[in-house]
Amino acid sequence: MPQFFSNKRLILLLVGVIVLVALIFFSLRDRDHANLPEQIVKDVVGFGQQLFSKPAHYITDLIDDVDSLLNTYEENQRLRERLVEYAAVQAELSDVRKENERLKDIVGKEDDLRDFEPIHASVLARNPDQWEEKIVIDRGETHGIEKNMAVMTSQGLIGKVILTTPFTSTVQLLATQDPAYRVSALVVGKTEAFGLIEGYDTERRELILRRIDASFEIKEGQKVISSGLGGIFPKGLLIGEITEVTTDDFGLTKQAHIKPAADFAMLEHVIVAKRKSTEVDGSDAGNTDEAKDKTADGGKDGDGS
Repeated sequence: MPQFFSNKRLILLLVGVIVLVALIFFSLRDRDHANLPEQIVKDVVGFGQQLFSKPAHYITDLIDDVDSLLNTYEENQRLRERLVEYAAVQAELSDVRKENERLKDIVGKEDDLRDFEPIHASVLARNPDQWEEKIVIDRGETHGIEKNMAVMTSQGLIGKVILTTPFTSTVQLLATQDPAYRVSALVVGKTEAFGLIEGYDTERRELILRRIDASFEIKEGQKVISSGLGGIFPKGLLIGEITEVTTDDFGLTKQAHIKPAADFAMLEHVIVAKRKSTEVDGSDAGNTDEAKDKTADGGKDGDGS
């Protein structure tokens, strides 16, 4: 008798396995419609999922909304603090500008090294053989563009005009390999240090600032701007940020690598700086600029010699 029950359980197990395999095979077939048992199971499971998922999603969304509200409140507080700081800076800047105007009236000085008239232009082309050196813009002599005018983007200085036609101009970038191309620069800090942008490190994609007096203390992270000397570039145009400082072979001067503020590879819209302080009437204008350039930087063309 026990043997019979044992055989009966074995038979039921085999029948169950056969039924299970049949159901699996049946469910795996390619069918356009589910059968009635499958429909009932799917509907019941789907109803249960909706019954539990909707409240869960509601609670989750509510928690997210509360979290976003708290973050918005904290961000609003930070923005208010920044707004107060911004208002203070604006007031200070306004006061400094007024004081600067009063001082200029006292000394009878009408122009400033920072003054320039912006002329907006778009990049028309780049020379594939000199991709990092020259671009062509859609503004020329008829738009007031002249040779040696500084060119920049919203991020910072990129170069100067070297050739003009009535409707286009060619701009030589700071990333040029021309050894005679120089830009008079100023390291911003507690003590200002002058130097010359001479050369471009193609591997590091960084400018090289040379001829810095060894007595000046400069370090990584300091900003570098145009000095305004030389009669070409207005003062205060951002050039980049110092990434490394070294000394020359004789230890008399320092040099620094500068990460450019502007992206030379992505140039679409540029601004040409028509410097007001170098405008001279008559045929001596070019000679005056050239004399300023030689005096300031000791080169042939000063900022861009």
